[in-house]
Amino acid sequence: MRFGVDEAGKGPVLGSMFAAAVRCDPADLPDGVGDSKGIPDERRERLADQIWSVATVGVAEVPPVRIDDPETDMNTLTVAAHAEALAQVATDGLSGLADAGDTNAVRFEQRVGDRVDADLDLTARHRADEDDPVVGAASIVAKSAREAHVDALAAKYGPIGSGYPSDPTTREFLEEYVADHDDLPDCARRSWSTCEDVLAAAEQSSLDAF
Repeated sequence: MRFGVDEAGKGPVLGSMFAAAVRCDPADLPDGVGDSKGIPDERRERLADQIWSVATVGVAEVPPVRIDDPETDMNTLTVAAHAEALAQVATDGLSGLADAGDTNAVRFEQRVGDRVDADLDLTARHRADEDDPVVGAASIVAKSAREAHVDALAAKYGPIGSGYPSDPTTREFLEEYVADHDDLPDCARRSWSTCEDVLAAAEQSSLDAF
C-alpha cells in the first residue's frame, strides 16, 4: 500500500487549483495511469472512475480568492494543497511519493510533510507523475476534478475555454465580461497579470472614448 500526490490547475487565470492524493496497492490500479496531460479526456475520466473504485482518494481545492491572498504565494499554496489532500488518506507508517511542486524537491517534501500529522515516509520528485503509477493516478484524479470545475464554470458563465492565459477563448471571455460588468468575474485570479492587463485595457478604452 502506497500513496501518491499531485496537483492540477496551477497556471490557469480562471478557477481553482486542485490536488489529489491516492492511497492504494499499485497492482490494483488500471492499466494506463500516468501523467494526466498526455491522456485524452474521455479516457482520463474512465480511468478516474476506476481509480476512485479501487483506491482511497483525497481531493483539496484552492479557490481563486485564496490564490489572490497577498500574504501567500503559489509555492506555499501548492504545498498546502498537497498536504490537505494527503491528510485525507494518510496513516502512520505509510510511504509514498509526491510530484514536486517546487524547484527544490527536498524542500517541497519537507514542507508538505510538516503539514500532515501522520508519521509518513514521504519523498518528492520532479515529474513523478510520468513514471510512478500511484502519482499518475493522483494526477488523473486532480485533473478530473479541475475539468469538472471548469465545466461548472462554463455552465454558469458560458464559453470560457480552458481557463489558461494562452487560450484565446479564455482571454475573449475575460475581455467581454469586464466590458459588460466593469469588473472581473469571481472565478478569475485577480492577481494574475492577464487579469491586470484586461482591466488596464478596459480602462484605457474607456478613457479613449471621452
